[in-house]
Amino acid sequence: MGKGIPGLDQAYHVLFVSVLVVLAIMIILCLIRAIRGPRVTDRIVATNMMGTIVMVIIAMLAIMLGEGYLVDICIIYAMISFLAVIVLTKVYMGVYREKKEEKDGSN
Repeated sequence: MGKGIPGLDQAYHVLFVSVLVVLAIMIILCLIRAIRGPRVTDRIVATNMMGTIVMVIIAMLAIMLGEGYLVDICIIYAMISFLAVIVLTKVYMGVYREKKEEKDGSN
């Protein structure tokens, strides 16, 4: 990264590691939100946010390690994460509709 400038590589390394630590803390907080809720929508949004943070971590590791294949993995992970959130939303909407129809049918 900092070719020819002494100390710049070390500064970049410290910056990347500190950002990765912050992102790891954010994933833990999102995991707590995904477990505790209180609503299903909070859980879905927390799951989506965890997927996004993982993509950022993979992209940062690609830059930090200089490995181009990690970018491909990041793109594949983005597609899988997107599909997972869509499936979770569809399942939630189906359950919500069933409960609503049940409620309307009993009145």
